[in-house]
Amino acid sequence: MPPLPETNPTAPIEGPIEWRAARFAELATDDLYDVLQARLAVFVVEQQCIYQDADGADRRALHIMGWRVKGRERALVAYCRLVEPGVKYAEPSIGRVITPAAGRGQGLGKALMRQALALHDALYPGQANRISAQQYLERFYGAFGYQTVSAPYAEDGLPHVEMLRAGR
Repeated sequence: MPPLPETNPTAPIEGPIEWRAARFAELATDDLYDVLQARLAVFVVEQQCIYQDADGADRRALHIMGWRVKGRERALVAYCRLVEPGVKYAEPSIGRVITPAAGRGQGLGKALMRQALALHDALYPGQANRISAQQYLERFYGAFGYQTVSAPYAEDGLPHVEMLRAGR
């Protein structure tokens, strides 16, 4: 495959969304770079949260990426990871859910969660999914069947709650 041109990760690109899921070892170097760049831009820079993003769970996760593509241009506009059971929690877990600046205000967060939950249900039929959610997103995750199962707690300096989606 020929190399893709450099793009501005915050510049909007018009075009369809291509969804892709890959295990860590299957991620192309450029894809991994774009994912890490987006995670740092959102969690560390925008949210001013200093934490260890490379937490060891990436190697045991399925990485779900939404790319807006137009010709040879592309931008990562949605990302999350579906972590195997027994890594973060006893249950599988969705985390690092982001829509970078290039994907905001377009319903891509909801589309991303639908993709992630469909993969969860296919890979782990009948199993619950547990997340650590930023507290201000309780309603967002509640719309996908998650219930809050903990009191608020601080994680990386931000208020979080543990939420559980029952197995289907």
